[in-house]
Amino acid sequence: MSARFQVSGVPAFNDNYIWVLHDGRHAAVVDPGEGFPVQRFLKENGLALAAILITHHHGDHVGGVEELLQAQSRPVPVYGPRSEAIAGVTRPVGEPATVALPELDATFRILDVPGHTAGHIAYFGHGALFCGDTLFACGCGRLFEGTPDQMAASLDKLAALPENTAVYCAHEYTLSNIAFAKAVEPDNLQLRERAADAAETRRRGLPTVPSTIGLELRTNPFLRCREPSVVRAVVSQTGTQPTDRVAVFAALRQWKNTF
Repeated sequence: MSARFQVSGVPAFNDNYIWVLHDGRHAAVVDPGEGFPVQRFLKENGLALAAILITHHHGDHVGGVEELLQAQSRPVPVYGPRSEAIAGVTRPVGEPATVALPELDATFRILDVPGHTAGHIAYFGHGALFCGDTLFACGCGRLFEGTPDQMAASLDKLAALPENTAVYCAHEYTLSNIAFAKAVEPDNLQLRERAADAAETRRRGLPTVPSTIGLELRTNPFLRCREPSVVRAVVSQTGTQPTDRVAVFAALRQWKNTF
């Protein structure tokens, strides 16, 4: 990462990660579903909160916003998707806007990535992608509000980013996602390697994220809907021939929902 800031993951709930961008003095927080663990991290590291970045409206991503704001002695900008009503958001944004964080000498491009929710956004910059619940390590989010066509297009947009982009998703779902991916592509050697690495990482109590776009392209079935091996798996699972990549994606997502 070329920026001067670091990224730390603050665990929350059972499997959430709240990402904190910090440079030793200032911090920006991504999707604070809980306030207390973030407050503790800021205090322990002597950091002043400079901004809050929200990807979508679900409670495990926004539940701590009010608590964090109340603890501040001055106003803190809260960025969030312009098409979702989220309490506390003061800077609604959407593609092709950018978000400048002068305290961290950082600027992020906004990407509209609907599917998990209707107005979901992601933040991309400095070799990092903060994608909420759209793209997961070896998986993708459920379609609560969007359509398969929307989610497939959103994933294509993220897949087109540079392969060395660090993918900071919001949940530790990697092992369960890999189990599904192996059911789809049991002969994918790079997926087998990823499975072994991820299992060892979790055994040591460490997070499996961030991932990279390149690793996702090689092992994440939801980014591989055009691959013959993935298409064959869908045909075997459904007994029908999908008409296009969106149909492949929709079948994969439905399969994963009941896996």
